[in-house]
Amino acid sequence: MDFAGLDIVVIALVVLVVLILFAGIKTIPQGYQYTVERFGRYTRTLQPGLNLIIPFIDRIGAKMNVMEQVLDIPTQEVITRDNASVSADGVAFYQILNAAQAAYQVAHLENAILNLTMTNIRSVMGSMDLDELLSNRDVINDKLLRVVDEAANPWGIKITRVEIKDIAPPKDLVESMGRQMKAEREKRAQVLEAEGARNAQILRAEGAKQSAILEAEGLREAAFRDAEARERLAEAEAKATRVVSEAIASGNVQAINYFVAQKYTEAMAAIGKAPNSKIVLMPMEASSLVGSLGGIGAIAREVFGDGPAPGGNAPTARQPAPASTTAASTPAFRNPFDTPRGS
Repeated sequence: MDFAGLDIVVIALVVLVVLILFAGIKTIPQGYQYTVERFGRYTRTLQPGLNLIIPFIDRIGAKMNVMEQVLDIPTQEVITRDNASVSADGVAFYQILNAAQAAYQVAHLENAILNLTMTNIRSVMGSMDLDELLSNRDVINDKLLRVVDEAANPWGIKITRVEIKDIAPPKDLVESMGRQMKAEREKRAQVLEAEGARNAQILRAEGAKQSAILEAEGLREAAFRDAEARERLAEAEAKATRVVSEAIASGNVQAINYFVAQKYTEAMAAIGKAPNSKIVLMPMEASSLVGSLGGIGAIAREVFGDGPAPGGNAPTARQPAPASTTAASTPAFRNPFDTPRGS
């Protein structure tokens, strides 16, 4: 009986030791940290994995999640610097870096972070004008992150990001902003249209200027060429006149006959080309024209080396010949310069 009682005691002691060991073994999951309190005082922090504590003396205090967490910021009214009322909400990301500070430096950690973020949102956004508020969200996020992180640093947490999700001005303000934007765009369109019209007018004026310059240069070139042609023609006329004058001075009567016949023929050609001439009074006799042509032939023969025409020199005076009468359809020609012999 004594041995049976001793066995029971040993078994009971073994069971007690096993229970004590199980009570002192703590397994911490990844992403969490547990604080250990001895008689109600913080002693150390248990890291993820297998840990041992003294049973009945040490106990687990706070179980802290050290993973990055997100906190939704509810919508709140904000008065801007120019007295515009807007609604804004956001989101904050934070991570616990020191489990002991997060557990014992502040109570209700999430509520504290939420109120801190909301207060700083009103402070930062209230110091800005509405236009600046709507167009500079990155600046607002940077200011909020810097201010909130600095304020939450003693709590052993790190504010990683603070983002403004939505900024909603009042409906009447949105409508007035829409009208303002429309007016600005219409103004910009009118300015661009005016600039386009001005540039078009400038280009047209430049084109007209270049055209006038080119036209003036063309007229100048044409005038220069015309003057040069008249100068050449005048030189040719002067040379022909000089040659005829020299021939006359040397006693060659045929030269003056040639000169007179040429001018006479040109005058007759001009008279014949007139579109309104029906009846022409020829100021010459047929024998005179023949005689002039004979003189021209004699000059040509002398120039080309054929010598004078057989039968003597060309007649020096024109012999009068009776005027001939053509058919009934051809009008009679009379020399208006011939005067009666007895007058």
